[in-house]
Amino acid sequence: MAGAGRDGFDETAPVFVISVAAELSGMHPQTLRQYDRLGLVTPSRSSGRGRRYSARDVSRLRQVQQLSQEEGINLAGIKRILELEDQVRSLAEQMESARRAVERHLSEGTAQRVFAADREGRVTALRRGERPEERRQSGALVLWRPQRRP
Repeated sequence: MAGAGRDGFDETAPVFVISVAAELSGMHPQTLRQYDRLGLVTPSRSSGRGRRYSARDVSRLRQVQQLSQEEGINLAGIKRILELEDQVRSLAEQMESARRAVERHLSEGTAQRVFAADREGRVTALRRGERPEERRQSGALVLWRPQRRP
């Protein structure tokens, strides 16, 4: 499962109707609707257009409430904080993906020791002296590991 934790529960599965999500987060359903309109928490929609919240959405609602009530941050500030946290999480996932790809290439015993990673995290092995295609446009990152001399 995409968002499954150790116990097999998918925290991204949209399972809670708005009344349940409101109760779990300690908020009024109208507050959840307002947060949805503002883009703070964007629940999935059922076929009848009803909002469906995941456990991750409920956790985010609690975070919004904590930032607002305990830290005194306005909703525009909270939205920016959440956007930046999402961006950091995405970049960390891309870095981890690139790290795994490099480790996979190294463990396969290939002779190439130079790799290029594009913005999507795809890693390709390069020959010595070879440059990644469209490096300037793609924002490719070249990784280099020097050979150890005996």
